Amino acid sequence: MLSNKAKYGLKALIHLAKADGQCLAGDMAAANNIPRKFLDAILVELRNAGILNSRKGKGGGYHLARPAEKITVGQIIRILDGPLAPIACASRTAYQRCKDCPDENACAIRDVMLDVRDSIALILDRTSIASLRNRGNRDTQMLLR
Repeated sequence: MLSNKAKYGLKALIHLAKADGQCLAGDMAAANNIPRKFLDAILVELRNAGILNSRKGKGGGYHLARPAEKITVGQIIRILDGPLAPIACASRTAYQRCKDCPDENACAIRDVMLDVRDSIALILDRTSIASLRNRGNRDTQMLLR
């Protein structure tokens, strides 16, 4: 399940992708109903990961460090929540062998979790923050088609 940390981070990035120039953390928090202190910590983490740049003082704030088309949802979730795999033995970035598994190559649970990880990664790594700018209102979009 997606944590609030990752959800709020994605909301902040969508806000920045829609904005023209710098955005203040307080404005992003208010507009997206995110607790300010929690958002501050998330923004620092995203800045440290190279996703955001920030400037202090008058005219300061946060902005994307690279185009929104070059930032994927998968990257953000991995930064804020860790691996996408539901179990450690199915992870590509944080693999750990299960202590109770005598033969992971014959493990049906691992096998299906590898499929789950691959499916999740396929969607999230192909979805950019730029594409999220235009998403939402699924029911309305279906009626217009």
